[in-house]
This record gives sequence, C-alpha cells and structure tokens, in this order.
Amino acid sequence: MTLQLVQVNFKARDDSALGQFWAEVLGWGVSSEGPGVTNLEPVGFDWPDPSAVCVDLVRVPDPETVKYRVHIELATTSDTHRTELVARVKDLGATPVDVGQGDVPWTLLADPEGNVFSVLEPRELYRDTGPIAAVVVDCADPRAMVRFWGEAIDWTVHELTDDRALLRSVKGVGPYLEFRRTLDDKVVWSRVHFDVMSDPVEDQAKEVARLEGLGAIRSDVGQGDVSWVVLADPEGNEFCVLGRG
Repeated sequence: MTLQLVQVNFKARDDSALGQFWAEVLGWGVSSEGPGVTNLEPVGFDWPDPSAVCVDLVRVPDPETVKYRVHIELATTSDTHRTELVARVKDLGATPVDVGQGDVPWTLLADPEGNVFSVLEPRELYRDTGPIAAVVVDCADPRAMVRFWGEAIDWTVHELTDDRALLRSVKGVGPYLEFRRTLDDKVVWSRVHFDVMSDPVEDQAKEVARLEGLGAIRSDVGQGDVSWVVLADPEGNEFCVLGRG
C-alpha cells in the first residue's frame, strides 16, 4: 500500500487571506507554490508524514456557496482551552453558524469565506491528534465508504456502525478521518476535498488504476493538462491523486 492522505484542499476566493486565518488558528507555518496557492503545515514538518494532514488553499474566481460535505473539527485539551480557542477564532474573523444543531457541547463556526468547522469539547480520543481532531465527511453509507477508503489509504478502522466510521493512520498519529451518515445524500460540488499521493510519487498511474478498481471514477472539473488526476469516490466526493509537478 503506497497511497497517503496528505492534505485537505480548500477552494478560496482569497487563498492568502484565508490561509493566514487558518495558519493563525492552527499555529502552522505558511508557504506558497506560487500565485493563487497557499500551503499550511506544522512548523518544521517534513512533508508528507501521517502525523499531520496539511491544508492547501487554491484561489478560484468564484467559489460557490454549497452544502459542505467535508469539514474540519478542531481539538481542545480543556474547557478553558475550548473557550479561549472559540474566542480567538472569532477575533480572527470566524462567525457562529446555526444549522439546527441545538444544545451541543461543541461550537459550530464558519471561517471568513463561509467554510464550516467545529471547535470540539475536550475528548480523550483526540488528545494526541494535534490541532485538527478529525476531517469529517457527510455520507449516505459509512460502511461503504470504509470499504473504499479503508482499501484506498489502508488506515485502521477504530469504529464502524451504520451511522459512523472512524479511521486513523496505521501509525496511530495525526487526525482521524470520520464518515458520518446524513439523510441528505445529494451529491454537490464541494469547496473542500482530499489530496492523496503515492509513495514513491512515480507510482501515481498504478495507484490511480488501483483506485478505479476499487470503484473510483475519473472526474473532469476543467483541470486541463495537470500533474494530478481527479477522481470521485463511490459517493461522488472528488479527490486528487497528486503527481510530480
């Protein structure tokens, strides 16, 4: 198995400004691949490594407002830390979001471009994940998603029910990947997606073929002639298999 989940990709109206917001939230460093692309990773991080799923922000002309199927949940270590983190992200430009969640122990917010994320209450499960506790994907069938993604990136399944699947790197480090059942299974264009990469990167074509064998399909989002391959998983979530640029 040679495929790694390396980053979460955000489509952004202003990648630099949104990147600065998330860098401040996560306490990470900022770099750039060039105009319109901002990368975030822990300071001193040797990319790629399963101890962190990095964040990549790519500028697009007009990001659509959609129902997000992918979002980030932030970890906290105490009630005081949670209160302080919520206050800090609001000072940085985050705003509260009400989707009918009612009285819950976590706080739902949106970043300056409207991407929804959660600040969780302290949970023992996420004590060693780093600032990102989990990357959450809404889906119709968590078990089916595990059948695909469990084979795709060979992560360990920590929980599996009809309503929730929880996976983590086999090395026991970094954030969790959660597939959460939702009644709204309509496929929508999302501003957030996964990027995966083969190791070695020269195995990209072989890994793409393997993913297609697992049920992924090619997706044309107008990417043109690029070094990565855009695929969609069995529920239509797009993701990219990176190559050497």
